[in-house]
Amino acid sequence: MKVLAFNGSPRKEGNTYHAISMVTAELEKEGIETEVIQVGSKAIRGCTACGKCRENQNERCVLPGDDVNEWIQKMMAADGIILSSPVHFAGMGGAMKSFLDRAFYVSGVNGNLFRHKVGAALVAVRRSGGLPTFEQLNNFLLYSEMLLPTSNYWNVIHGTQPGEVVQDIEGVQIMRILGKNMAWLMKLVENGQGMVIPPEREDKAYMHFIR
Repeated sequence: MKVLAFNGSPRKEGNTYHAISMVTAELEKEGIETEVIQVGSKAIRGCTACGKCRENQNERCVLPGDDVNEWIQKMMAADGIILSSPVHFAGMGGAMKSFLDRAFYVSGVNGNLFRHKVGAALVAVRRSGGLPTFEQLNNFLLYSEMLLPTSNYWNVIHGTQPGEVVQDIEGVQIMRILGKNMAWLMKLVENGQGMVIPPEREDKAYMHFIR
């Protein structure tokens, strides 16, 4: 099994990366392969609402010049996905938002490509805005019918300078438990394949309130 972790911080090895590492350490103890993909320092355009991914049905975004399509294919092949971000004005980083908007829209209009994968979100923050950012990240996972492991508190850890999050004793425990629970849930899913029949996927029902 493999987990992809997307680092939405502009700092490659800042506190968001340290938080990811706490989770992936527990996954690796359970024999689960992990890979961290750096997103926050990349130049990624936002979705232009062109609708071509829906029209083409080829699991790709038509916007050129970045790694979004490569990442989508990696996500499809992975068993678990971690979305992470620092907090910028009580929200996720801009590059991460652009990536997630495009990747998850491609997924949604191409048959829900990430459905029933195990997904987790985590946030690193100096002081405030952790929960709004955590909610933003979770919205993508929940929309996609992904399976979410939990910890013993919301997945937010605190620190300012790179590495300071290791001093947040409660935050470290939250990340460690999240990693353990994610590994456990992934093993439940793997061991249930062929034994427990998953519910059939339903086509999305759209309701418009203006007639």
